[in-house]
Amino acid sequence: MIYREAGQFKTTYASDQQLFPILQDRVFVIGFLVFAFGVMPYIGSKYLFSAILIPFLILSLAAVGLNILVGYCGQVSLGTGAFMSIGAYTAYNFAVRMPDLNLLIVFVLAGVFAAIVGVLFGIPSLRIKGFYLAVATLAAQFFTDWLFARVKWFTNDSASGSVAAPPLTIFGSTITEPVEKYLLVLAIVCVFALVARNLTRGAIGRSWMATRDMDVAAEVIGIRPLRAKLSAFAVSSFFAGVAGALWAFVNLGSWEPLAFDVNRSFQLLFMVIIGGLGSILGSFLGAAFIVILPLVLNQLPTWLGIPLSTAMISHIEFMVFGALIVFFLIVEPHGLARLWAIGKEKLRLWPFPH
Repeated sequence: MIYREAGQFKTTYASDQQLFPILQDRVFVIGFLVFAFGVMPYIGSKYLFSAILIPFLILSLAAVGLNILVGYCGQVSLGTGAFMSIGAYTAYNFAVRMPDLNLLIVFVLAGVFAAIVGVLFGIPSLRIKGFYLAVATLAAQFFTDWLFARVKWFTNDSASGSVAAPPLTIFGSTITEPVEKYLLVLAIVCVFALVARNLTRGAIGRSWMATRDMDVAAEVIGIRPLRAKLSAFAVSSFFAGVAGALWAFVNLGSWEPLAFDVNRSFQLLFMVIIGGLGSILGSFLGAAFIVILPLVLNQLPTWLGIPLSTAMISHIEFMVFGALIVFFLIVEPHGLARLWAIGKEKLRLWPFPH
């Protein structure tokens, strides 16, 4: 009774193919966006914006990109952190060497260069798959770690390898407050989430999913594996590059190559697995879970009055992550997005017995 599409008739193809064909979904999304843009800036604290919301939004963007590659196209990747670092250092070099360039264009260029590198490292996917492809993408991670640590040109000849982002100036206005950074990141993430949603609903998204399900059958019906796989690598790397630029400029401010090491790639993969493969919503749910869980684990011993060292809490965090990965793979391999879908199915029948 609460969530039911009975009586919602579609009279045109356009209305049937719209992004949110069910009224309840449209109301929920519009209400959520109004709250995020219009209410949260007035009720949120600086800690909430800096420590939770901004990291959550940026990592969600990177997870959406990885989900396009892994969840929709079925190409395993362990190099998302590498593409984030490419985006970060590309944005840094454009901002330092071309200071008059609009920062939004800098972020787009960061994504473009990350997409180019992603296509290059995606070429092996035409010959290998599965575990072997994961190892090939892992090579991108080690290569970029070495490149940005050893080639001083990328760090503007910094002796320590650490670089600092220039001020966030967009259209003549400098962004300094956490709430302003939050609104900037939120606007960018909303645009990219809409783009990702429409891509996965269109012809290119169907070619990705056909390649994921059975690449030989997809080729038989006229889908080109070369175009499908490389386009998935390009789009995924573009999203990761923009996320890396945002992570460096907005969240960190100053960073070194270790900020985008292999642990970042594994963290993003955990987000996709826990949130749900092949789901844009799952990327956001997984990112929220991964960002909030460490904060809860850090505070839980204090709440319970149990004295634990920081090192012990860190070890417990890794163990909980590992246990959750195994749990979701066994109990609900489709992740939190599937649990959300099951909840909506229950609401369709409520209050009647199931």
